[in-house]
Order: sequence, then structure tokens, then C-alpha cells
Amino acid sequence: MHAHLQTAAPAPVAYGSDGTPYYAAPPAPAPLAIYQPTAVLPAPVAQQQHPTAITYLPAQADVPGRDVWPARLLAGGIGVGAAGVGLGFFLQALAAATTGLGLLAAVLALVWLLKNGSSSGGAHGGAVNVHVNVTNRNR
Repeated sequence: MHAHLQTAAPAPVAYGSDGTPYYAAPPAPAPLAIYQPTAVLPAPVAQQQHPTAITYLPAQADVPGRDVWPARLLAGGIGVGAAGVGLGFFLQALAAATTGLGLLAAVLALVWLLKNGSSSGGAHGGAVNVHVNVTNRNR
């Protein structure tokens, strides 16, 4: 989202006899002050200003930013949606893995049954002794 920023026209700059820049703009929105380009401020020295130059520093905005609740709501919705998509991919991968493991277990069980299962004949079945006693009662 783009915030529409209003930019003011640059203020005219007047330079003093020692080369110090003075920014002039009527009316001044902040208390008048001399521009200091360095972070470490030297001890104040009495300077003579150019008689027509007005110096100021830009005013700081004291208005707190608006709470943009639709943006927060949209961001939360995008986060929840992304988490849902990620969870969907995870569950799909888990289902594929369990299907693969199930198929592998079925193949191994079939191989084991073919190797060790009970068959009607063969080397592991051994001999079968059958005793049949038949009596005819009608005689």
C-alpha cells in the first residue's frame, strides 16, 4: 500500500558570510533555529545573521499514525491462508508417505507368505499319514 505523501516545495536557502546555510520560508511552522550539519554541536558562538534570512527547522509531526485495521486484518488473513496451504502440503506429503509404507509392508508380507506360507505340498510340508478305517454296518 502506498501512502500519499504531500511534499512541500523546497525552501530557499540563503548563505551567511561564513558559509552557514539559512533556510528561509514564510511563515515558519516551527521555532526558528540555525541549521547545524554535524551531529556533534560546537559550543554556541555569537553569530551575526543575515538581516533578511529567516532560519527554521522542520516541525516534527506530533500526530500519531492511524491504526490501519484493514491492513492488519488482511495480513492476518494472508498469514492464516499461508499456514493452511502449508498444512495442506504437509498432510499430503504425510498421506503419500504412509501410502508408500503401506504398499511396502504389503509387498513384504506377500513375499513372506510365499516363502513361509502353508502349502499343500512341498519341502516344508512333510509327509502326511492318513489312517482310514471303514466298516460296513450293513453287512
